[in-house]
Amino acid sequence: MRKKIIKTDKAPKAVGPYSQAIEINDTLFISGQVALDPGTGKMIEGGIREQTHRILMNIDAILNAAGYSKWEVTLCHCMLADMKDFQAMNEVYATYFSEEPPARATFAVSQLPLAALIEIEAIAMK
Repeated sequence: MRKKIIKTDKAPKAVGPYSQAIEINDTLFISGQVALDPGTGKMIEGGIREQTHRILMNIDAILNAAGYSKWEVTLCHCMLADMKDFQAMNEVYATYFSEEPPARATFAVSQLPLAALIEIEAIAMK
């Protein structure tokens, strides 16, 4: 087993004791991302659409740093602080994964770090 820690300054630094992503045997596990601006380390302003877009940009930066593309993403877990945001999140998500989207599960959770509205984790495979 070959384990490689992935780190890029084009995505937010981890806010706890975890890695942005870990690659093992051509599989990339991306830690849950919230809508932090990588430059400031602060939550972006705006609602669910803006947060979803920022998260997908952060995931894309991690994918690129690891040598993957969004077309290699096989699974996403989306966690919403409020399920009423499901439709708006889907609309933004669909623009990112416009063709052959990955498998996905969406959960309503009672609270997310830093009062985020959404958190997304992803798995990609070569």
